[in-house]
Amino acid sequence: MTDREEVERHDDEEGRWRGMSEQRRARLRLEISREAARLFWEQGVAATSGDQIAAAVGLSTRTIWRHFRSKESCAEPVIMQGVVTLVTLMRSWPRHRSLDDHLATELTRISHEPPPVDNLLAMKMIRLADTEPALRTVWLMAYDQVEREMCVIIGDRLERPAGDLEGRMYAAAAAAVVRVLDAHIGAAVLTGADLTPFTDMTAVARRIAHAIRTATGGVVGAPIA
Repeated sequence: MTDREEVERHDDEEGRWRGMSEQRRARLRLEISREAARLFWEQGVAATSGDQIAAAVGLSTRTIWRHFRSKESCAEPVIMQGVVTLVTLMRSWPRHRSLDDHLATELTRISHEPPPVDNLLAMKMIRLADTEPALRTVWLMAYDQVEREMCVIIGDRLERPAGDLEGRMYAAAAAAVVRVLDAHIGAAVLTGADLTPFTDMTAVARRIAHAIRTATGGVVGAPIA
């Protein structure tokens, strides 16, 4: 493809992008992210180029760089998909229920649904982050977003003002629990370890809730009258 053809293709893609809804844009970013994650896992981050990611999705390389700041950041939507479920469940946590009971009920319910296709890719990216500094940065940025979400959820539940220091510390502790447990489970899945402890959703839910209670000194987890 000549430089002129590349420019024309990019301009055409930009026109289509501007006409997309936010929902469609998010879906396209996720499609790009899936292909980038697949390439990172198959051939390594260093060996993967922006051109390869663009070709895998059928877009111009310039369009990839228009919407992602680096090739490693292309993995961010997939990594975020890996934590969306838990954050969504935390948002729907009724005030009158304990976190243990709420997560046990909801995780058991969704365990009967087909697992999201992005879960395994997210685990692979978290695993790669152990040895890829740039990818680790992306991973930590994703969990920074989780922490921000937790600030809102926990602040609302404890009726603390926005920016409250203690509320922020509880949110940071809860987000760290999610990050560490995700890394632990991902490592177990990818190394072929015994997954029996992760098949009992009630036990998994209570483990998460107990860890959050412990990390927050017992403040987050109890029902609120």
